[in-house]
Amino acid sequence: MPFTRKLTLSLVVAGLAFTVPVATMLPAAPVAAQATSDVNRAAAALRAISTMQADFTQTDRAGQTVRGVLSLKRPGKIRFEYGRGTNMLVVSNGRSLYLVDYDVNQVQRWPISNSPLGALLDPNRDISRYGRAVQTGNPDVLSIEVRDPQRPEFGVITLIFVRDANAPGGLKLTHWVALDAQNNRTTVRLANQRFGMPIADSAFTFRDPRRAAGR
Repeated sequence: MPFTRKLTLSLVVAGLAFTVPVATMLPAAPVAAQATSDVNRAAAALRAISTMQADFTQTDRAGQTVRGVLSLKRPGKIRFEYGRGTNMLVVSNGRSLYLVDYDVNQVQRWPISNSPLGALLDPNRDISRYGRAVQTGNPDVLSIEVRDPQRPEFGVITLIFVRDANAPGGLKLTHWVALDAQNNRTTVRLANQRFGMPIADSAFTFRDPRRAAGR
């Protein structure tokens, strides 16, 4: 898989394209109040996750799909462990997000705040401040679009939750759609979400291929 394509797959972690139904005309104040309530509930649900593991399926805008296992630990740590055939890793240690390509012995690094994934990882990027609810037409599905209008280079991420009494905060994150400043879109869908298990901080480190290559 070419490195540039893998970079698109890994950093634009985006979600499903979905049609937003036309909303019935309602008074503005109740709609606004409900939207604010939905954003606050989603923010509380994310804060309630101490650790999470899930299987993921990640698809880029060309339809290319890879799979693996996601591990998340607050604050700010995440690991995308890709399956066989994808010799790469995306990992955050709580400060920086790394894309590690073992095929070409290359590592790229970004502050977690400078990625669309900042909405999930950056404790200073509160979605209750930067998020807005998007109508889905289903009362059990919440769609929250997160963007910082002052920093468009950070991109946009849309987080999709379903109501689930067994998930932290009563909402389960099922997938997300990320769009970067170059309009690269990626979809990540989660399955078999598990919460609250111990995950060692060592899970959010990586073997640096540049050392083996003598760089």
